[in-house]
Amino acid sequence: SPSLMGIPLILIAMTFPALLLPSPNNRWVTDRLSTLQLWIINLITKQLMTPLNKKGHKWALILTSLMVFLLLINLLGLLPYTFTPTTQLSMNLALAFPLWLATLLTGLRNQPSISLGHLLPEGTPTLLIPALIMIETTSLLIRPLALGVRLTANLTAGHLLIQLISTATTTLMSTMPVVSLLTLLVLFLLTILEVAVAMIQAYVFVLLLSLYLQENT
Repeated sequence: SPSLMGIPLILIAMTFPALLLPSPNNRWVTDRLSTLQLWIINLITKQLMTPLNKKGHKWALILTSLMVFLLLINLLGLLPYTFTPTTQLSMNLALAFPLWLATLLTGLRNQPSISLGHLLPEGTPTLLIPALIMIETTSLLIRPLALGVRLTANLTAGHLLIQLISTATTTLMSTMPVVSLLTLLVLFLLTILEVAVAMIQAYVFVLLLSLYLQENT
């Protein structure tokens, strides 16, 4: 994490993207940017809330906010001289674990028998019951780790690839200009792919949380 005079800049890196969003106002007709922002947020909310029932709709604000937050951080992290907080596993686990635990506790509070029933599929042979319960419990407990690691690994791998190919492009510029142009083309295509990955990973992270919530409501 970068720091200035011993002060970590992670908090600024996380909160700064929110300043780029236009503030909502009470006018009937707004500018194009506000309209586009509202349309995107409505689309995201609709996609996340479709699989959930009415009880799960209480989570609309936190899930949509998390989606926009991750989307902005991931995309702004692709700019030069920027830092992407979502490449830190500690931050991703700090987002994944409490939200996963909240979905689990919601299920245990509202429908304990159905939530515990997920640990043992119907029609399981008697001999396999203890082993299957252990396997299902492990898969349940590993979910937040999988959420955090998936986001971290995808973004870190993309950033490393971009850095390696850009280094190769600048190194080959003086010795082999034709090869350098080819690597530059690869770098351009990889950057487009990384923009798509940044958007998809933010969506996958929040979508999986909403599916965990669906199981428990």
